[in-house]
Amino acid sequence: MSSADGTSSGNRYIINIEEAAETARLMEQDRLFTQAMGGLFPERSDDMARFGEILDIACGPGGWALEVAFQYPDTQVVGIDINPLVIQYAFAQARTRQLQNVTFEIVDALKPLPFSDCSFDLVNARLLVGFMDQESWPRLLAECYRILRPGGVIRLTESDGWTTNSFAAQRLFGYLCQVLVMQKRTFSVDGRSFGLVHQLGKLIRDTGFEKVEKRAFFIDASCGADSHYAVYKDIEILFSLLKPYIIKSDLVKEEEYDRLYNRMLADMLGDDFTSISFGLITWGVKPE
Repeated sequence: MSSADGTSSGNRYIINIEEAAETARLMEQDRLFTQAMGGLFPERSDDMARFGEILDIACGPGGWALEVAFQYPDTQVVGIDINPLVIQYAFAQARTRQLQNVTFEIVDALKPLPFSDCSFDLVNARLLVGFMDQESWPRLLAECYRILRPGGVIRLTESDGWTTNSFAAQRLFGYLCQVLVMQKRTFSVDGRSFGLVHQLGKLIRDTGFEKVEKRAFFIDASCGADSHYAVYKDIEILFSLLKPYIIKSDLVKEEEYDRLYNRMLADMLGDDFTSISFGLITWGVKPE
């Protein structure tokens, strides 16, 4: 049974996975990031014919996997996640959309993946910061290398850095970054960022992948920007659900957290609110 911070036996996600609000948030976040990235595969839209089998790690409610299956009917897509609730949701969505080329499995990505060697042409993973740590990254990437066919592609997408003109928003984001560093979940050296995107290329190369490339993207959530309201709703739910995890760290008292949370939401609805966050797609190729 999940504890208040979302961690249970086998599950290290920093939010309680039984929260229905988190499932809804993940679906919206998925659409937000896909749009900001420029599409499902902005770096290789003309190269999809060779990706017959695709694995999506930590697929959540299945938004990315479902859309890939819809837009590329000749592919076979498998989504995996540790949360049975989101897997059930993803299956329901696949049935509703009558997608026969996508399936979902309950799998713990921190353990050896239950797939044979050379099973996939592309392995995708987005926003794993919520449950990974420094020691888990090399093990997971080694598993990805094993299950990819020669010439197959590993593709990682992570976000790092949320900069706003709201003191309350920056303080809460800072607390989250500090807790992640305290638990050695990221590679930040000062606890002021997620400290992950700069490390992805090295992690991929150290695993044995070649031809490592990167593509940056950003999300503008300033007042008046297209993504403003979507980010506002994401942050509203996210930091509400993160509260038990951050409070448990003893970095901030509950009363202060609540004060900052309410101030942040008020700031984000202000006419002068400015905000931008950055992300990076990093990919590499398994040698032929």
